[in-house]
Amino acid sequence: PQIGKMAPNFLTIGVYRNQLGKIRLSDYFGKKYVVLIFYPANFTSVSPTELIRVSDRISEFRKLSTQILAISVDSPFSHLHYLLSKRIQGGLDQLNYPLISDLNQSITNKYKLLTNDGLSFPGLFIIDKEGIIQYYTVNNLLCGRSVNELLRILKSIQYVKENPGQACPVDWKYGDEVLYSHPLKSKIYFKTLYYNKKN
Repeated sequence: PQIGKMAPNFLTIGVYRNQLGKIRLSDYFGKKYVVLIFYPANFTSVSPTELIRVSDRISEFRKLSTQILAISVDSPFSHLHYLLSKRIQGGLDQLNYPLISDLNQSITNKYKLLTNDGLSFPGLFIIDKEGIIQYYTVNNLLCGRSVNELLRILKSIQYVKENPGQACPVDWKYGDEVLYSHPLKSKIYFKTLYYNKKN
């Protein structure tokens, strides 16, 4: 998988609201952005902290027309058990998006995230409405990811796609000043930035 390339498609079983059903990535193309969240396995230590935080902020992703899909190498029945387990037990009850089963590891392999132990590295992919990979990151197994940073990146990707010729500078948040992607035009931003700092 590379930035600017089509995201590898898949068809598998997902669990949502305690119901099992088929999920095909390409069904979202033309309709929504997709955030694919790979996590090592059910009931691992860091994973529920990330998955629950994303779930608790699902309204922010929905406002950005974005579907969350979380993937691990567990079976659909393991996912169901995870979703029926209380948060106080490290479970994911009342999760607001599907968990996807990759029991045969084919999806994890396609996205180059399979560990030597047969788990998944904590990878994250942002896929636009055309099915193109716009962003990805891979973490250490024990290092949690930032939902704030995910939302910031997602908003910046959507902004530059909707505003050709513009770019988002370092630490950009929605509403901040932007710059032009053209090298000569971008000097306007730098002049303003450093002039304001001087004064």
